[in-house]
Amino acid sequence: MVNLKESPIILGIESSCDETAAAVIRGRELLSDEIASSAATQAKYGGVVPEIASRAHAEAVDEVVERALQNAGVKKEQLDAVAVTYGAGLLGALLVGLSFAKGFAYGLGIPLIGVDHIRGHLAAAYLEDVTLEPPFLTLLASGGHTAILYTERADNFRVLGGTLDDAAGEAFDKVARVLSLPYPGGPHIEALAREGRNVVPMPRMLKGGGGYDFSYSGLKTAVINYVHTRQQRGEAYSRADVACSFQHAALDVLVRKTIEGAKETGAEVVTAGGGVVANGYLRALLTEACAREGLKLVLPVKKHCTDNAAMIAAEGLVQYRLCNFSPLSLNAEASIPLVRSSGK
Repeated sequence: MVNLKESPIILGIESSCDETAAAVIRGRELLSDEIASSAATQAKYGGVVPEIASRAHAEAVDEVVERALQNAGVKKEQLDAVAVTYGAGLLGALLVGLSFAKGFAYGLGIPLIGVDHIRGHLAAAYLEDVTLEPPFLTLLASGGHTAILYTERADNFRVLGGTLDDAAGEAFDKVARVLSLPYPGGPHIEALAREGRNVVPMPRMLKGGGGYDFSYSGLKTAVINYVHTRQQRGEAYSRADVACSFQHAALDVLVRKTIEGAKETGAEVVTAGGGVVANGYLRALLTEACAREGLKLVLPVKKHCTDNAAMIAAEGLVQYRLCNFSPLSLNAEASIPLVRSSGK
């Protein structure tokens, strides 16, 4: 039986992709937030190599956790729970963080809390606004998911709509590759797009229908065809114009449907999460749209939009208060449905 505390001290661990991260929170107060990334190594191969990512996690996790505890001014014996990403992500990478967290929690005799990575992105907003409580609407835009979610209670959200094919972040990475930009593609497309001057016609995904669903496959293909056609014909084209036009086509519809979702559900608060939400153009567009519609926007800092352990700890707090603790038999899962009951 766990003696629940009002403001528990929770260690969060994240290792779903190429970043080994650890963070410590006391209630909703963030005490430390540490990340060791292997992105520079992965960039040499144009994307994440699972074996390299797993090895990097194994080498870094102990040091990153120690640094997080040290910078938080917290001894491991003071921890009340360990929250860790168990999915979704690269299976080998997840197993490193999960195995470490199991041993850490078991050795201290404290609860283990398995966290769904997507719920972590939703919970990032709790760290930005400590007074935030459901209900609220969330725009989720990451490398693996694109969706509009309505959180009715802390333990329950429903999906208004999602991507029918590629996720927004995946499309950014693939378009960046076509434009010969480094990995990860998002920040490089954003930077190049600032130089764009002329509009290149791009399809808007399900603009006139589809409810709250999205489709990025056609947009991605349109960019590929445009670039390859001009290259084959020996015609000059502006990479900046392509990047700018793609960015507008990919992100404008996210904001429009988010606002529509808020109106339909009656939500007065809008949040956002996922790596794509670190995009400056999207953040400005969403800020302007919410201000225009009289909606409160809770936008996590850019560092908490990309993969991080602070959001895992924040979701760990939600599950701690619901007494949703995980057994030591919890296994890593490469894929998790967007909606699942809170229990593991």
